[in-house]
Amino acid sequence: MSSHFATIRWFASPGEDFAKGQYSRAHSWNFDGLTNVSASASPHIVPMPWANPDAVDPEEAFVASVASCHMLFFLDFARRSGLVVTGYEDEAEGEMHKGSDGKTRITRVALRPRIVFASEEPEQAIIDELHHKSHEACFIANSITSEVVVESR
Repeated sequence: MSSHFATIRWFASPGEDFAKGQYSRAHSWNFDGLTNVSASASPHIVPMPWANPDAVDPEEAFVASVASCHMLFFLDFARRSGLVVTGYEDEAEGEMHKGSDGKTRITRVALRPRIVFASEEPEQAIIDELHHKSHEACFIANSITSEVVVESR
């Protein structure tokens, strides 16, 4: 099939005490050798000043990956069905909980897309079917155990 790569880089900063857990979790993600993204542990997990709240954390990236994959399939399926989409915005949310096995995981991702069509908005049943097809086709959704739901706006 295909392979996909990311380079993750972290370096210790002078003056920090790694052994005591007093070190920055800030790091970078590099994609295709070109795009650098500032990343960090979530400040909900690692307290300040050891996390960078301005950087993307793995949990946010997970939610964004699910939402982005769904959107890309939705746009394609809408196009194939003759609909013209001029805007798509999703304020997706991932919910993290501890399971009965004691492991913490993202258990649910809620997608909340707002879609703008070039002409009159199609019937809700058509939109729902496009979302269903998108979910079924999404590589990321097919790779995870978290529940993924589309919440109508």
